[in-house]
Amino acid sequence: MKTSSFVLLLGLLIWNHGFSQKAVIQGIILDEERQPVESVSVFVSENLGTESNKNGFFRLEIPANREVTLFFTHLTYADLVQRFILSPESILEFNPVLKKTTEQIGEVVITSSDLQNLKGVTVIDPQTIRRLPGANAGIENLLKTLPGVSSNNELSTQYSVRGGNYDENLVYVNGMEIYRPFLVRSGQQEGLSFINPDLVQNIQFSAGGFQAKYGDKLSSVLDITYRRPVDFAASLEASLLGGSLSVEGVSKNRKFRALTGLRYRDNSLLVKARQTETNYFPKFADVQTLLSYQLSQKAEISFLGNISENVYNYQPLTRQTNFGTFQDPRALVVYYNGQEEDIYRTYFGGFMLNYQPHESYTTHNSVSVYNTREQEYFDIVAQYRMGRLNAEVGGENFGKVEYSEGIGAQLTHARNKLDALILNVAHKGVIRLQKSSFEYGLKFTREDIQDRVREYEIVDSAGFSVRPPLPDFVNNQPYEPYTAPIRPFTEVRVSHKTSINRYQAYLQWSNRFRIGEHESWINLGVRSHSWKVNTPNSSPLQTVVSPRGQFAIKPAWKKDMVFRISGGLYFQPPFYRELRDLSGELNPSVEAHRSIHLVLSHEYSFRFFERPFKLNSELYYKDLDNVNAYTLENVRIRYLANNDTKAYAYGLDIRLNGEFVPGTESWLSFGYLKTEENIENRGYIPRPTDQRLKFGMLFQDYVPRLPDLKMYLNLVYNTGLPGGSPAYADPYLYQRRLPDYKRADLGLFYLLKSPESSNEDHWLKSFEEVSVGLEILNIFDTQNAITNTFVRDVYSKTQYAVPNYLTPRVYNLKIGIKL
Repeated sequence: MKTSSFVLLLGLLIWNHGFSQKAVIQGIILDEERQPVESVSVFVSENLGTESNKNGFFRLEIPANREVTLFFTHLTYADLVQRFILSPESILEFNPVLKKTTEQIGEVVITSSDLQNLKGVTVIDPQTIRRLPGANAGIENLLKTLPGVSSNNELSTQYSVRGGNYDENLVYVNGMEIYRPFLVRSGQQEGLSFINPDLVQNIQFSAGGFQAKYGDKLSSVLDITYRRPVDFAASLEASLLGGSLSVEGVSKNRKFRALTGLRYRDNSLLVKARQTETNYFPKFADVQTLLSYQLSQKAEISFLGNISENVYNYQPLTRQTNFGTFQDPRALVVYYNGQEEDIYRTYFGGFMLNYQPHESYTTHNSVSVYNTREQEYFDIVAQYRMGRLNAEVGGENFGKVEYSEGIGAQLTHARNKLDALILNVAHKGVIRLQKSSFEYGLKFTREDIQDRVREYEIVDSAGFSVRPPLPDFVNNQPYEPYTAPIRPFTEVRVSHKTSINRYQAYLQWSNRFRIGEHESWINLGVRSHSWKVNTPNSSPLQTVVSPRGQFAIKPAWKKDMVFRISGGLYFQPPFYRELRDLSGELNPSVEAHRSIHLVLSHEYSFRFFERPFKLNSELYYKDLDNVNAYTLENVRIRYLANNDTKAYAYGLDIRLNGEFVPGTESWLSFGYLKTEENIENRGYIPRPTDQRLKFGMLFQDYVPRLPDLKMYLNLVYNTGLPGGSPAYADPYLYQRRLPDYKRADLGLFYLLKSPESSNEDHWLKSFEEVSVGLEILNIFDTQNAITNTFVRDVYSKTQYAVPNYLTPRVYNLKIGIKL
């Protein structure tokens, strides 16, 4: 503990404030026929400018944090004048179109544009994601530092937003919806997120009150756009936890573009440092590609493909978990036999045709197929004993279990297989009329799922098989012999072949206008969703209609502020997993979750010490009805499938972001949430995702005299979630919470070669960027728990909640190369 504290303190103290006021603007200059224009002069002044090459490509460094006027001039075309305000170290892709008409003057462009501010969308810099340290680095790792977004498992990419569960978040990549595996049940089995951070260009996130064009989920939207290559580039990263490679390029005629990424990850380093000694070899790998071809001036076709494989060979050996208090220390010791072999293979392919028949009308047409083939096979016998821990420091048996108070064994068995094929066909259109726009969409989805569940659990205590406490269970031993057959404590044996047809449509209108001198924006929309579950007991066609709206106003005050109100009626029609109850049986008549959203937002942009800052505050309330209640085991969700629950959620999210250090973006976030549910009118109790308080921080810094030495600090503090309940137990009787989640990850990086290193004699001149880094994950070595294992004391019949701890402190070395 002292060592990690010293490392953090040293890392924070040696950093001083420096100043870097550069940004980059790049792109391809086109003519009205969408052909590249060569030899265009691009300049700010006589001493600051460049010229487009034969492919129309230009790149120019400009001053940051102030308005810059950029001139595009050519003998054949009219001059173009464009004004920009960019944040330090940001890279903006701008592809202007030159016309043979009068002079063109563009509006001011800001990295987080005015329109996005009015919409209330959080815009995230992809470069921050690639540097941010974390056990499961990626976009989800950064989302967990935002207010309202919670996750108590660093090995999982799943997250909950404002009291929702892990199934309530929408994810889009280039306009196509992305799905997650179905059977994933623990952080160890999470694998890779679909989103490859090395390929990302734009990231937008909304935590509630989102527009009608986004699908039918209750909690959040993550909208990702992959990069559009403008030249050849490549990057390579390797670490003790895996590696990644990305390559991109453009054909000579600028019509064909390709972007490909490969990733490999091995979490053995993280898992072997945990409390359970195992032979565990989790291997995750995927390959992803984005191909596009310019068919004509008005049409472009693209393909997004992904293949991933997650393989787990897990053989637990022993485990000792110490818990209790200093005065009453206890421990659970477990000896294992058996193994687990799980495989998750997913395939995704999608074609998109973007067609612009008129300059004010654009269509997006897509066809995508998602296939997942999953299996969970395991047979594990756990023999355990629980008792008091010897706390005599220096004694021969210090740290060993004495006076056993609970002994027994447990056998878990599974032979689960699932094959799901999901087809999506969608058409979207955008009509722009001056400052207003109409957007519409039609979508058909076909889901074919084959599911086989074979799993049971047998519990043994002191040589006797423990029967499940079912209503007809009567045991009068030893006065009467128990003659009923032995049954597993829990058992699910079902097979399902299900298909679901879905029909979705939306229409929305947006308008940017002025109320007096005050700039305003409004969005009104409605979407419908109809679905039919096809099983032997098929349900009738169900339909829901979801009206939504947003309004924002930016007063013409000296202080830069924006006020927003958004909300609507939101539905979440059941996906396959939501149709299956705790016993594995399907209920095709499950109705959609229903939620009323109301979000009030305030945004204040200001300058402090001549640096830009922004303070975002949001009050929200959700009234949920027709809720499909669920239990949460690790990150595995099991639904009751009966729509017999009511719930609510309300809270406050605050985020302050800006240049705490000149030239870098950092932020502090705070969230307060309260969410409760009323199951079958028995009264309100906290929901499994009732994360009351949340603090997050992302801090970036560098040494002013050595700006290539950079630091990234990722801090998260969450109050404890409800700890769950044992099998067959009444959740109303088990309301004990897990300990608070506290985690700090530190990343130190040094750029051996950076894009600013223009010296031709540099020994790494063949590379654009080369970096080496050290990550210290969980620097304070905090014991965070994700769930509880419930063990009974045979003497007092007391049920003990033994925490299942997550990863301790881990060191990771990284190296990165860019061409």
